Amino acid sequence: MFPQRLDSPLAYAIAKAMMDGFNRHYRLFRTESARAKHRFETADWLGQQRAQRERIEFYDLRVKECVRRLEKEFGAGSQPMEVWHQAKFHYIGLLVNHHQPELAETFFNSVTCKILHRTHFHNDFIFVRPAVSTEYIENDEPAAKPTFRAYYPTRETLHQTLITIVENFQLQRAFAHLERDTRHVLAAVQDRLALDQVKLRANFQIQVLTSLFFRNKGAYLVGKIINGFTEVPFALPILHDHQGKLTIDAALFGEEDLQILFSFARAYFMVDMEVPSAYVQFLRSLMPRKPRAEIYNALGLAKQGKTLFYRDFLHHLKHSSDQFRIAPGIKGMVMLVFDLPSFPYVFKLIKDFYPAQKDTTREQVKAKYMLVKQHDRVGRMADTLEYSEVAFPRDRFSDELIAEIEKFAPSQLEISDRDGDGQTEVIIKHLYIERRMIPLNIYLQEALDAGPDDAHARQQIERCVIEYGNTIKDLVAANIFPGDMLWKNFGITRHGKVVFYDYDEIEYLTDCNFRRVPAPRNEEEELSGEIWYTVGPRDVFPETFGPFLLGSPQVRDVFMQHHADLLDPAFWQEHKERIQAGHLLDVFPYHQERRFVHTPA
Repeated sequence: MFPQRLDSPLAYAIAKAMMDGFNRHYRLFRTESARAKHRFETADWLGQQRAQRERIEFYDLRVKECVRRLEKEFGAGSQPMEVWHQAKFHYIGLLVNHHQPELAETFFNSVTCKILHRTHFHNDFIFVRPAVSTEYIENDEPAAKPTFRAYYPTRETLHQTLITIVENFQLQRAFAHLERDTRHVLAAVQDRLALDQVKLRANFQIQVLTSLFFRNKGAYLVGKIINGFTEVPFALPILHDHQGKLTIDAALFGEEDLQILFSFARAYFMVDMEVPSAYVQFLRSLMPRKPRAEIYNALGLAKQGKTLFYRDFLHHLKHSSDQFRIAPGIKGMVMLVFDLPSFPYVFKLIKDFYPAQKDTTREQVKAKYMLVKQHDRVGRMADTLEYSEVAFPRDRFSDELIAEIEKFAPSQLEISDRDGDGQTEVIIKHLYIERRMIPLNIYLQEALDAGPDDAHARQQIERCVIEYGNTIKDLVAANIFPGDMLWKNFGITRHGKVVFYDYDEIEYLTDCNFRRVPAPRNEEEELSGEIWYTVGPRDVFPETFGPFLLGSPQVRDVFMQHHADLLDPAFWQEHKERIQAGHLLDVFPYHQERRFVHTPA
């Protein structure tokens, strides 16, 4: 309810302090993102990775700072609800003409949730829906960069325009052969748009976002080509070559390529954005099927991604009627997984009890998930959204699912009418939410069940096994040992990519000790069904992977043809030593054959 009067100076002071807290957060966030350009130019790859990890923690640190200030200066937690009502509407006034209003609203929600007790916490005190529109926001200051620049080439000037587009980013490191690289791009554009056959319309133009997108060892130029009613998204990856000079490595075109570049299984970009909603709007025009929540996540604005995801989820609940259920597939030992069939995500909560072979704790599992959040996921580890105190309608939960949670995770379950609105809710104390994928063991078994005479099934098995091995090798390149490498812990996306999603046993590769299985010293050891040699807590024996992974002859044949090195301790040890020496491998978000190094000069 709107307050009848805004007559509390204290309410305004609280709102202003919260806005100051948000502005400080975004200033630091943006400064760190802007520094990515210098780290790219100076090839400071370890610094880039460190900054990507540290930036993730910025938000929670600023929220805590703001909460401490509000409690210290205003005794915020003891103020009457009327003051909080007024504080919210004063805050709305401060959002007028703000360049990041949607992020500031989320910050307000985060701070408010930390201060107000859950029993007093109602939708009146937070932004359930946006209060301020993000449409048409631009920075009108004279020196400000626009969100994107538009270029208007002719057929004859297109090549020079491409050179100008790249040079306008003013990268402080020389290109090896920019003229050659842009000719490769021009050829790719002409091939993609068939420019020699189509008429260039009056509106023919190239629109390019004015900030580069930095991630790991790459910088990405992102834009779209417009001709008449045709719009083609594109991205140009810029890398360092072997001589340390810059090169355009490939040209990516179309929504599918961009979806993979901005995948939920990749690390967040660092982008200098004054008006993030304008970047999201532009990127949605390139990838209309990608939820805005995932785009905000990809830009490093994960809290806003969580806010939008939860709004989308509540909208879906309102307009659906199916029930949550135990997720199909082999049940995990550590995580209890459930889903809503009509919703493309799974919900995972940590069990209270684990089998004896799982020597772990709730805090250790949470630490593993945080490691993945902060690490380079190289397109092979699913991002997760972490929530606390999530309320679901009780009538949407199957009785079987309730019984499963009561059996394995009773500490995480509350069934009550906590809000006093007459509606019984299932409240989960802590959970993770991930994109739903087809478990790899199910996908593989479907092909095996079709039999060896089915040509399509044979192709599916080959593609599946090759992708599985490539996934592990990409994880190795990123200093990740997956631990439990069983097929059930991997999933396949709609793009056909295999992604790892079970994190309770992951370790840094450099923390593992890769060993060969010792030769038996006598006949008794040779015939023993038990391990006769000592095994340390982080010892790994790659030769023993085979019996667990390669039971099917069809699977084994493909695996040994393409990935036999994964069974050799030397493979793992070599990569461990490479990482310890400070060398980072390139992992490309596109196929190797797309690279211009394979194109004749």
